[in-house]
Amino acid sequence: MPLAKNRLREFRNKAGLSQEKLADKVSVTRQTIISIENGKYTPSLELALKFAKQFKCKVEDLFGI
Repeated sequence: MPLAKNRLREFRNKAGLSQEKLADKVSVTRQTIISIENGKYTPSLELALKFAKQFKCKVEDLFGI
């Protein structure tokens, strides 16, 4: 089930990070970032927490149903 609220691209752009840089920081592939941003892949809880830590926000700020 795709997430209704996915603000990963918005947070990534605000931080001035490329998809590749963000992927490196959270230890995934660039393709994973692309899939999440396009709503084709729902990140695991562990990955969602890594994103939240990276952007210093709550998981709920990035993702929601």
